Amino acid sequence: MAYIPPHKRHLADASSSSPTPDLLVPQFRKNLNLRSSGSHGDRRKEKQAWKEGKIIYADHSTSRWCVVGLTDDNQFPAYVVLEPTSLGSIERRTGEKPLTLVDIRRGKENSDMGGVISKSPWIYVAENVKQDLLSYFENVRNEMEFKKLKELKPSLVARFGKILFHGNPSAETEARKNLVTEAKLRQFKRLFYTNVPSSYRENIIDGVVPKIGVDFEEEKEVYQVKLSDLTSPDSTISCKCTVIQYEKKLELYKNIKYLMEIEVNQLRHLVVDVSCIDKNLDLRLMLYTKRILTSPTDDEKQSINSLISSAILDPDVKGGLRWPLGKKSSGDRYNVVGVWHTKAKSYTNSLVRLRVRDADRFDFRTSAGEVTREITLKMTGVVSQLRESKVEVESVSDKLKDTLKLVWDHFLSSACSFT
Repeated sequence: MAYIPPHKRHLADASSSSPTPDLLVPQFRKNLNLRSSGSHGDRRKEKQAWKEGKIIYADHSTSRWCVVGLTDDNQFPAYVVLEPTSLGSIERRTGEKPLTLVDIRRGKENSDMGGVISKSPWIYVAENVKQDLLSYFENVRNEMEFKKLKELKPSLVARFGKILFHGNPSAETEARKNLVTEAKLRQFKRLFYTNVPSSYRENIIDGVVPKIGVDFEEEKEVYQVKLSDLTSPDSTISCKCTVIQYEKKLELYKNIKYLMEIEVNQLRHLVVDVSCIDKNLDLRLMLYTKRILTSPTDDEKQSINSLISSAILDPDVKGGLRWPLGKKSSGDRYNVVGVWHTKAKSYTNSLVRLRVRDADRFDFRTSAGEVTREITLKMTGVVSQLRESKVEVESVSDKLKDTLKLVWDHFLSSACSFT
């Protein structure tokens, strides 16, 4: 099965028809609407804005938004409304209450879907993202071979949370008075909020883990120190650190393969956000790469180690670390710009790697911090298929469908309330 490289494809703008392949069955068009998130100019501005915030998109990349569960005439059901939700961290960032799509029947007796929702939405999502996934992974493969980047780590992940709409007060008034439409929603900015409630986290550990056949892998507590590099302004270096308990000091995390685990910032190649209107949670699918810095010079190692060793453990500050006055920079090159304190449990099998993580973050550039609970499902089985020397398209497709079915059956359940 041939696929079209991204640079030869033309993404639709917000007012154009859905780019759903003509060969897909008609039922797909009824239940899933997948379009690019804006015009080419809008996407360039969005990518530049993300770049300034150190969330970096590849030069050839795509960010899309899906809606699963539309009616037969490709409209939102009347029972789906747009309502404000109270999320303090988002309100402080945007200055307004964000909006979410809500099924007003949820929790009511006999609130079945009435035949509107597709029985197998994961199949339609898989079929629609498959070609992009193949194409963008080929871009990653070419980059690894051309630049000889053996330590470029590609990952395909599913994340769970809620798609938030904000940034257009006039559109909000109109949208809340009338039926929700896709055209109205495209007038808003969107965020994917991944801070899940504790009840959802507990349900994953106590209820889902035993059902899906994953084995406990490890429990890890680490600090990630984020550094800016003045020689590479667009990059953020992430230094994974552990605590030397008897000294109460940090040291760079070491593993068998790398002397020091230092990553250069995540690069996003494909992002697909899915509004699941028959579920409590929404879904993000993301293909990204990270590059491990495996051969730092002696000067680089000394500068980075100096910053790490001067950190002071302090549970009373956001992120859990602080630095003495004047010690947040090293020479004329590195500066501390953020810190994450994370505690994570990992579970794995041949298909997926599940990570349940609590994170305490602080950004020194914006003086903003947040404590979050996050669930991430790495699609390791799909990536293994994609990394084969000869990619079998049908095998990739089958593995993707199997993984997305696992997601639909266990990770978007209405029993796991988001609010």
